[in-house]
Amino acid sequence: MTSYAFRLLNVFASTTFSGNQLCVFEDARGMDDATMLNLAAQFNLSETTFILPSDCADARVRIFTPGYEMKFAGHPTIGTSQVVRDLRQTGDALTLEFKAGVVPVVASGDAWTFTAPCPDGVRTAPPELDRAEIAGLVGLDADDLLGDPIWVDTGADQLLVPLASVEAVRRAAPDASQLHRWQTSSLGRKTLYMFAFDEGNVQDARQVVVARYFFAKAGGGVDEDAGTGSACANLGGWLIHNKHALPASILVQQGDQMGRPCRLFLDVQADGRIQVGGRALEIGRGSISL
Repeated sequence: MTSYAFRLLNVFASTTFSGNQLCVFEDARGMDDATMLNLAAQFNLSETTFILPSDCADARVRIFTPGYEMKFAGHPTIGTSQVVRDLRQTGDALTLEFKAGVVPVVASGDAWTFTAPCPDGVRTAPPELDRAEIAGLVGLDADDLLGDPIWVDTGADQLLVPLASVEAVRRAAPDASQLHRWQTSSLGRKTLYMFAFDEGNVQDARQVVVARYFFAKAGGGVDEDAGTGSACANLGGWLIHNKHALPASILVQQGDQMGRPCRLFLDVQADGRIQVGGRALEIGRGSISL
């Protein structure tokens, strides 16, 4: 039998039991796709990552949910970076190879920032349903929306739904019986990222945005993610698409209604670079023999 070491981390965390949970396998050489998927299902976290050698970056990383592989995701990027820095002794600047491309990541202590993998610019597309129909999927009215929903892709395409108030974000309640009406992304996922600007709330020169991310679970039903870095990057793409003044600095508050508060730092530079940051806290280690 072969022993595989793993680490458990909380990403976008401010305290030990906040943030979005992540499992990172330190060396996945010898694992096949089925094993990685089964391990992700065993841990049953939103994502589990597997570190492999790379010819073009400090490490190659594969990301699995309990149901499928992803080409890119935000909180796995940040948490895995902390593990790679420790294993490879890279220092505070490193690169990770994902299926979506090579992503540069930099750190200051346990705070990490990645640049979204969208070298060809932000990709957008209109949804199949109109704004009233999309609002209805989460128990809201068309008047609760700030603007039209839109698909945004800065590494992983997701449906972004801008809302008119923080209260509407908190009130959103997806109806699982309507999942058949949710549009599927290019990655085969059904997702909704709902957000609102908390007008007048600026913290450390960052405009506060309150967000929630809903997705269809493997096997049925709707689940919510505590902190979604890829969606935060897509929020940066949304700002660019809507010709928001740049540079822009945003503090995204997510996960509070789940009891797993996450804090994500979004910076959109004047040249269009989209950067997402947050803390990664390691909380445990272990091994599995296969």
